[in-house]
Amino acid sequence: MNLECISRKCIKPSSPTPPNLQIFNMSLLDQLSPNIHGNITFFYPHKTSAQEFSAKSQLLQDSLSQILTLFYPLAARLRDAATIHCNDQGAFFIQSRTQTPLSQILSPPNFDIIQNLLPTTHSDSLLLVRFTLFGCGATAITISLTHKIADFAALITLLKAWTAACIGGDTQPVVPELAIGSALFPPREILPAGISGSVNIAAEKFTTRRLIFESSKVEELKKRVKSELQFEASRVEVVLGLIWRCALLTTSKRKTPSTLFQAVNLRRRMEPPIPETALGNLVWAFAVTVEEECEVELQVVVKKMRDCLKEFMERKGERLNNSEGRCEVVMEDLKERGEMLKKSGNVVYKCSSWCKVGSSLYEVDFGWGKPLWMCSVNNIVSNTVALMDTRDGHGVEAFVTLDHQHMDSFQQSQELLHYALLNPPLL
Repeated sequence: MNLECISRKCIKPSSPTPPNLQIFNMSLLDQLSPNIHGNITFFYPHKTSAQEFSAKSQLLQDSLSQILTLFYPLAARLRDAATIHCNDQGAFFIQSRTQTPLSQILSPPNFDIIQNLLPTTHSDSLLLVRFTLFGCGATAITISLTHKIADFAALITLLKAWTAACIGGDTQPVVPELAIGSALFPPREILPAGISGSVNIAAEKFTTRRLIFESSKVEELKKRVKSELQFEASRVEVVLGLIWRCALLTTSKRKTPSTLFQAVNLRRRMEPPIPETALGNLVWAFAVTVEEECEVELQVVVKKMRDCLKEFMERKGERLNNSEGRCEVVMEDLKERGEMLKKSGNVVYKCSSWCKVGSSLYEVDFGWGKPLWMCSVNNIVSNTVALMDTRDGHGVEAFVTLDHQHMDSFQQSQELLHYALLNPPLL
């Protein structure tokens, strides 16, 4: 895809950040998060002329400037390991166009082409945006947001505020909670050597495949494990369990031991609950490990997932709610994780789920209608799984990233293909 850049701008907050707010303290969880950008692209099929595209672009820029007065840390720059300098240097906004029609990209979705839509710059901006016009008149908005001070729930809050500013009206403005993270998890001046909240999984070459589990197939998976379990398995548990099982059964390497890290949103699990509008990284991962090949059976994997989450909340949940012990829990968990990763031959996978919250992504309307589809491009690590709701809210869409050789065998798994559609076209 030949992408022409029309303009590049730095979008600053419409009102300057007061001097007393110009040093923003990160939380311990922010400190432990990797300094990388996550991304999401929304595709809008509504036909747009060149003149309308220019007007929409200006609306996006003006409204972004407006909300950055509330989300001022996103217009800032990293200062050191524990703080951000809120100097209003701004977010980066790129306007571009291509003669390629949207159908060429989405029938079926081609992640190699979609990756070209990621906003790229030598700037150290924490937030970057690209607005693209396609040859057919459709548009795309790509948002690249630092993981250093924002998780997926923070992105949702940003999107709600931005779309509300675009549309206008009498709706109450979405105001982020900025100080909760550092108050609950105070930053540390010095972190122990080698301590990191990220799991580094290296692969020379890797690729992503999109899988659709329709609601009827999800129910079939639930029925498959129901007789062996004492609980009703969730959509995420059965779909993720199947993907992990098929990944292990199709690898050319040793299948076990294997550890799956599953991200948990701490906002709703704290007492009292943290507002969903809290900015920052308020997620943590619990580990599920299979030691023997017999433990790769689907019902065993699903039960392990439920048991490990329950154990995590019972063993560490109470301490996470105790102001004197929550940071110690994080540091202890990191040490345990390090020991786990040292196990010889341990194959590590990571999963994040946007289900339940992800359905709101289909409501992201900047003033010209709802998106046809959205996706995130993973160009950083292999052995990852991202889950989100299908448009009807009952199925599951999965984005699985593996190294090329492993993916060749994984996507041919007959067990997997019985339940999943492999990257069906959108147009």
